[in-house]
Parts: sequence; C-alpha cells; structure tokens
Amino acid sequence: MSSLPTPAVRDRIALARIGVFAHQGQCDDEHRLGERFYISVSMGLDLTEAGRSDDLGASVSYAEIAELVQEIALGRRFGIVEALAEAIATAVLDGFARVAEVTVTVDRPNAAVAVLLDSVSVTITRGR
Repeated sequence: MSSLPTPAVRDRIALARIGVFAHQGQCDDEHRLGERFYISVSMGLDLTEAGRSDDLGASVSYAEIAELVQEIALGRRFGIVEALAEAIATAVLDGFARVAEVTVTVDRPNAAVAVLLDSVSVTITRGR
C-alpha cells in the first residue's frame, strides 16, 4: 500500500498575493480609510486529466479564482481577516467542484497594532 497522497492532494494550483484595497477591520478608521491586503489561494485538485489533455475544462481557471477573491474582499465587509479567509475558502469549494482542498492566506501589511512588524497574516485550510 502506497503512503503517497492521492493526486488531488499532491497537485496544486496557487495564486500568490492577489492585491486588494479593502475596508475591513474592527476600527472606524479601517472602515473609513481602507488598507491593502494580499490574498493567496492554493488549491489541491487532481490535474492529471488537464495535464494530459491540455484542456482548461479539466482544471480550474485561476483567472476566475482571482476574480472571486476580489469580489469577496471588495464586496463584503468583515471585522476580522479570519472571516474573510473563511468566506473565500467556502466560495472556492462551493463554486469549483474539482477543488478538493483550499488554503487561503490573508496578509495584512499595515495592521493597526502598537508594535513595529512587517505584516500580520491568517492562513486557513478547508477541504471536502
């Protein structure tokens, strides 16, 4: 018996640091002024058929995923980035049946905290 993961877990499509300027957070200033967020999405799915057939229909369009991320981040307000990440993960799994697992990272480079830091990020992984 092989200990290798199934192809759906081994194969991945990743979108790194989709930039959005959104009005998220707990503070009134965050809602009023907005700030930059960078969102990364990594999806586990079986890409065997897509690789052999050279057919996008056997894969997932990363352009559609990027549009979905922007639509959620810009179209809804969230108090915490965990909720933003959860909404994106849920939408990817609900909208793209080929995706078996999704990891979403929301990076907040200008988090309103009283210490000097490069960024704050939240990463969640969800699967079927």
